[in-house]
Amino acid sequence: MQQLIAKTLAGLEPVLEDELRTLGATGIRPLKRAVAFDGDMRMLYRANYELRTALRILVPIHSFPAYNERNYYAAVREIDWSEYMRVDDTLAVDAVAQGEVFRHSQYVGLMTKDAIVDQFRDRYGRRPNVNTVAPALRINVHVQGTHCDISLDASGDSLHRRNYRRDTVEAPLNEVLAAGMVLLSGWNGRGAFVDPMCGSGTLPIEAAMIATATPPQHKREGFGFFKWPDFNRKLWDAVKKEADGRIQSFEFPVWASDKDSRARNAAAINVMSAGLENVVRVEKLPFEKLLPPEPPGTLIANPPYDERLKMEDIEAFYKSIGDRLKQQWSGWDAWLISSNREALKRVGLRPSRKITLFNGALECSFQKFELYEGTKKG
Repeated sequence: MQQLIAKTLAGLEPVLEDELRTLGATGIRPLKRAVAFDGDMRMLYRANYELRTALRILVPIHSFPAYNERNYYAAVREIDWSEYMRVDDTLAVDAVAQGEVFRHSQYVGLMTKDAIVDQFRDRYGRRPNVNTVAPALRINVHVQGTHCDISLDASGDSLHRRNYRRDTVEAPLNEVLAAGMVLLSGWNGRGAFVDPMCGSGTLPIEAAMIATATPPQHKREGFGFFKWPDFNRKLWDAVKKEADGRIQSFEFPVWASDKDSRARNAAAINVMSAGLENVVRVEKLPFEKLLPPEPPGTLIANPPYDERLKMEDIEAFYKSIGDRLKQQWSGWDAWLISSNREALKRVGLRPSRKITLFNGALECSFQKFELYEGTKKG
């Protein structure tokens, strides 16, 4: 057992905690944009393959105080890096530094790299090379004030890359954010799911993967830990086989719709790439012409914010969304995410929940509207 850290997006920490409990992780502790937990190698492999709201899985190996550059370099060089890589391997360093002592993340990353390669050069007369694209070992550094944490990145590429996205449109939704939104909505596959402004299809694809219990990394070919000296291929194969064995059929409709032909085509390509063409129905229809399946169901939409996708009258557009929800979607739960809070007020419905999430750098409100027949009291 060792401590592990799953990185995530701000606002998704509670969802990630729930996912880790479901996996059977212990010692779960929420952090800022991350969740710490305890697990063995099986849990490390499962976390990478099965967590939908994790961006990376880190393995902390050393923490220390550093008060200047010399302290930092010496502490990194004291770590026995031959435990984690060979001189012929490549490495990359991702560093984040905050505080008054170390102000430049890039420079901290450079010092880390220098300390590692200098250790190998002194021992073997040769030094490892840097490969920022596909290194054998990716090292994560976090410096807050004088406190320094060094971790190994078990994931390699960010876990938001599910490898089903073959086509895209402007302002695509991050896959981890989309999965988090579906899980936050409480939709669990017992009812219909609709995204009436689907763009390249990320929300309905993530919803369909949840409903069918398809592992989020089902299409992925490799992880960072594949290149580690202690990689256990037999254990990995068993973890993957067990998770894939839980994939199930799904009886309710999942609809992806968009008024834009380009978006509809991109969504259809990505749905097919994900292997979900028998689960997700893709339509080219504007929201006002989309007739809902039988309730109950969940609608989640990521309408334009008037940020990257400009609109002539954004407030009138949001009012039309509210009008349509009231007129046609009784018995449904509707969720909208937007950074445009003034436009959200024009929906004309009282939200029963508001959750702050971040779509890239944009702070957004993710709001739930319960669509009753008549009044809520009735």
